[in-house]
Amino acid sequence: MEREKKIETLEKVYYKDFGSVHFVRSYRAKRVRITFSSGSSKEIRVIVPRGVSLKSVKEFVLSKQDLILKKVQKIREQDEEARKNNGNNESIKVQESAQFLYDRLCELAKKYGFKFNKVSFRWQRTRWGSCSSKNNISLNFKIIRLPSELQDYILLHELVHIRIKNHSKDFWDELEKYLPDAKKHRKELRKYQIKYL
Repeated sequence: MEREKKIETLEKVYYKDFGSVHFVRSYRAKRVRITFSSGSSKEIRVIVPRGVSLKSVKEFVLSKQDLILKKVQKIREQDEEARKNNGNNESIKVQESAQFLYDRLCELAKKYGFKFNKVSFRWQRTRWGSCSSKNNISLNFKIIRLPSELQDYILLHELVHIRIKNHSKDFWDELEKYLPDAKKHRKELRKYQIKYL
């Protein structure tokens, strides 16, 4: 004999105040229950026990509309709070990344005798960094996602531009004074596509 089904979807009803409600027959449930889910689904399910008519359960839901609406509003508020907190966490991570890169830049500058004017950070799709004629250094936030040796390569690359504003042989010779494996790192960096990081 085939085993009896435990769950059966009965009907989906849309209510103006709180959205769609899924009525589901449960052959194990002892009483009518209303369940709520948060996140992207935000589903409301009404569990209908064996032997209880769908009509009577719909009437039950109508009698509980105020309570259901309060619960839905509370879930929405919790989801919104969670979204804001995630945004704040992301902001904190960005600030921490900028501070880490700035501190490392200062450390390398002091070690090798470079003096820059100011540093800015941006999200960029085509450049890891740049150094202006006024020795202002701009760095891409995405540098933090690279291995540490490539981070140092980019930072030293921009520091050397304080002294040599082009990519001539003199520039690469100067960079290799501080980073003997500069050409190797340059080749390795090409494997990372900025726009996909």
